[in-house]
Amino acid sequence: MRETIDMPKSKFVRVICKKCKNEQTVFNKASTLVKCLKCDVDLVIPTGGEVFVNGKVAQVLQ
Repeated sequence: MRETIDMPKSKFVRVICKKCKNEQTVFNKASTLVKCLKCDVDLVIPTGGEVFVNGKVAQVLQ
């Protein structure tokens, strides 16, 4: 008998920084604070589940 495995609900997203327009790829269930590489603004803030995105989500990657 074969068992099916559900697809994970977590994804990677491309986020654009509001301040400097830098684009970064981040995990949508990150457990640590993610800062912009150019201007050091908090891009992704962990909440215990899905993250709070402090920017614009440009694309959800599959």
